[in-house]
Amino acid sequence: MAWFEREFIAVPDGRKDQLVYKWPDLNIRRYSRTIVNADQIALFVKSGRVVATMGPGRHRVDADELPVLGALVDSVTGNNFYRAELYFVSTREFAGVRFGGRLDDIVDPASEQIVTLRVFGEFALAVRDPAQLITSLVGTTDLTDPAGIQAWCADLLLKSMKMTVSQGISQGDWQVLGLSAQLQSIESAVVRQTNLTLYEYGMRISRMGNFDITLAPEDAERLKRLAKDVTYIRLAGDFQRYAAGEMALGAGQGMAHSHGGGGEGGFLGAALGLNAIAGMGQQSTVPWATQQSPPPPAPPFGQPAGRPALQPPPEPKTSASLPPTPPPGADASAPPGSPSGVGSGPSSAAPRSEGDESAASEHVTCASCATDNPRTARFCMHCGTRLAAAPRHCTECGAELPPAARFCGDCGTAA
Repeated sequence: MAWFEREFIAVPDGRKDQLVYKWPDLNIRRYSRTIVNADQIALFVKSGRVVATMGPGRHRVDADELPVLGALVDSVTGNNFYRAELYFVSTREFAGVRFGGRLDDIVDPASEQIVTLRVFGEFALAVRDPAQLITSLVGTTDLTDPAGIQAWCADLLLKSMKMTVSQGISQGDWQVLGLSAQLQSIESAVVRQTNLTLYEYGMRISRMGNFDITLAPEDAERLKRLAKDVTYIRLAGDFQRYAAGEMALGAGQGMAHSHGGGGEGGFLGAALGLNAIAGMGQQSTVPWATQQSPPPPAPPFGQPAGRPALQPPPEPKTSASLPPTPPPGADASAPPGSPSGVGSGPSSAAPRSEGDESAASEHVTCASCATDNPRTARFCMHCGTRLAAAPRHCTECGAELPPAARFCGDCGTAA
């Protein structure tokens, strides 16, 4: 049976998925039959040099058919054996070879964040020149181990991927968050760079299968959160408004978590969030007023929706803007046609009732939302804006008094 096996030389069925298969016997009997499959090529190697090749088909190992085999005849055995190494190299494409790993820590030009890129995928490997493959790798690589050759090619592909992707992102050609749209360009550049290295070994990367370049999970979450913050800040108009909204959202979550637990942290967070919103609203009144006309104020709390908003009352007149008070008896001495007589008559102007003055003095109108507030209020009950202090007037002559005045500057009456 052993003699019959030596008569027929072929790749076993269990080894046909290998890139290179080496016939284990160095002494090949003369007139042996060699079967080379359609996707294979057989090579006789002597002292690291390819001396003969056989294409697909059935061949007889004989110097008459292959004259170059005459140099391989073993004279010790009576010229009945050829002493050489016989390799079967597969010429078909080996698809589904896996590769992947970490690429590099790269600075994204758009977000200026340092991120870690990874790649995982598949590629197809093929032999370009079988003779060059055998002469380049024999003696340095175990050609009988298919996983070793594929792993070596996968490492070369990963190296080319690192250089190509890092250079493209650093030069601004590709964005980190949009690499999926550039897979075709990345594949072309990586395959071209890898084949330049594999050319001298007689192999090539015919194509790449499905591969994906991703971020580390923590980096992907960080960039998504940053993009969301930038969008919200752009919609809010400035960072302070966005920060106030985030504080209010955190306050609501804190109250929800602390509900039923008796914790005070939720109520403290709610107070901070509401105070931040009130402060942002107060600070934003002046800039918005200078840029564009403000929208109609919202109705005060408790006021019907159809009722028009109250308008701020006119500023009270000071003593400098009031007309001089005529002396006693001037009305009688002035002639009927004189100006003083016209202005001093009882029908010249309607006297202001005491009820109107008391009503105006009991309320302070907010300049932001036109809401009436009690005279003692320091902040608006509707929008939280600080209210202006109500002016003080002398009880004797009606002149306006400074806030720190203790006596009237016109008549000397105690304030």
